[in-house]
Amino acid sequence: MQIHYNIETLPVFKNAIITIGTFDGVHMGHRQIIDKMKEEAKANQGESVIITFHPHPRKVVSSTILGVRLINTNEEKLELLEQAGIDHVVVVPFTDAFANQPAEDYISNFLIDKFHPHTIIIGYDHRFGRERTGDYRLLEKKSTEYGFRLIEIPKHILENISISSTNIREAILHSDIATADSLLGYEFFFSGQVVHGDKLGRQLGYPTANLKVLNEEKITPGNGIYAVYAELPDVDEYVNSPLLKPHSRLKGMMSIGFRPTVDGKKRVIEVNIFNFNEDIYDQMLKVYVKKYLRAEIKFDGLEALIKQIDQDKIDSLEVL
Repeated sequence: MQIHYNIETLPVFKNAIITIGTFDGVHMGHRQIIDKMKEEAKANQGESVIITFHPHPRKVVSSTILGVRLINTNEEKLELLEQAGIDHVVVVPFTDAFANQPAEDYISNFLIDKFHPHTIIIGYDHRFGRERTGDYRLLEKKSTEYGFRLIEIPKHILENISISSTNIREAILHSDIATADSLLGYEFFFSGQVVHGDKLGRQLGYPTANLKVLNEEKITPGNGIYAVYAELPDVDEYVNSPLLKPHSRLKGMMSIGFRPTVDGKKRVIEVNIFNFNEDIYDQMLKVYVKKYLRAEIKFDGLEALIKQIDQDKIDSLEVL
């Protein structure tokens, strides 16, 4: 898959089959559109081209003060689209100027001049251009003038995508990982930088990697204890263990919350990787969340906490 960030230097796509959207989650609903694009590309000896945006359009055009909560970071989305078999992804910088161009200019100067589409696959409710005046009807009108095919994404698929995205976010926030994964079609994951903590885990016999999620828009699971796999990209570059290979999945468990037994003041994400004691500070750790085990509980002292952590490890290993 080729990724393009500069719309001024795009290649000449061969019989481009294009669609436009945020594709947050790249979930099962999105896969229906992706499959249709690949089917059309194969039938027309063309290339599949997804046009997406960064930052998320809501950050630019929405008046709400609430932050955008995303299932995927831009990097994660691109990784998933590549796995899905898309030929090209064009990441368009979403700005006020881009959002406020006249709808007809959007079609002629952006879609036609930059992509020369053979086919555009788009939803009936797609809006574009200044004050969102551009719509499916305008594209339909212009299809004859510019000579592209227009395929409408059925209403039920669009509604399923919207409902699924909402349900996925709610499931993740409420620790319902099973529901989230069933809608995503893959295991929910996130990445964080390993930072220094208070080293309490070592005192308890369970050293942890304290994670800082660098993208504040990325959604993370609700508080609780989870069975997880941890992945260290290019681990052989900085870990001396001969047992580890790049992108090795390591078994572990994760705690998210305020650690009420200890202090209860700051929300932290801690991952205990089983049988692992390497220095990975400042590295990025990818966490695949397998199963929610239990809620965060305040125990009567560290001895009771350690006993429960022992059981958490047993439960995690059964899952993993």
